Amino acid sequence: MTKPAEGQLDRSGFFREADTSDEFMFLRAWVRAPLVTAAMLPSGKLLSQALAAAVDPAVPGPVVELGPGTGPVTAALVERGVSPDRLILIEFLPEFCDLLRRRYPTARVIAGDAFAAPDILRSLNVGPLAAVVSCLPLYGKTPEGRQRLLHELLQLGTTGMPFVQATNFPRSPIPFDQAAIAGEASPRIWFNMFPALVWTYRLAAAS
Repeated sequence: MTKPAEGQLDRSGFFREADTSDEFMFLRAWVRAPLVTAAMLPSGKLLSQALAAAVDPAVPGPVVELGPGTGPVTAALVERGVSPDRLILIEFLPEFCDLLRRRYPTARVIAGDAFAAPDILRSLNVGPLAAVVSCLPLYGKTPEGRQRLLHELLQLGTTGMPFVQATNFPRSPIPFDQAAIAGEASPRIWFNMFPALVWTYRLAAAS
């Protein structure tokens, strides 16, 4: 399939810009605020596809992405079969929000702290979530803060809803009680800027 020209809509109805501009925007954001952006470049294609693969597009309800950045995982979700109008994208950096709104005009893009996602989603009064996908830099938060984010979002989901998290570390980035949470790691994804894993968490009663 021919790739849409810069500034055009593709057949899925979302806006495409040059990939090099994404990398430049990400690097510029990282230089300006490394603790916020955390990575120098967007998620690679294989990592983005692995994150999206954990989402079942047939399950109804909103799909939430935490920290979408310039949208490589968002694109993988749409390619997976998730309609853009089901997406809720929570992004802290205004320039990334503007880019996402242009590319995905039917998605709901929210400028805000993704660690406040449970409160944001409750205020929106959306139905049970189908999935949560995250590329957040979790190690900047306390273990208790990470656990709270996971538990509260899982409580907002459909039965068996996955919380899907990317990490460059070898163990789970979120400490969890195996009696309450079922967690599973993917094989290591070597062909990424930094080798990565995808962790998928569900409430144990639904595993």
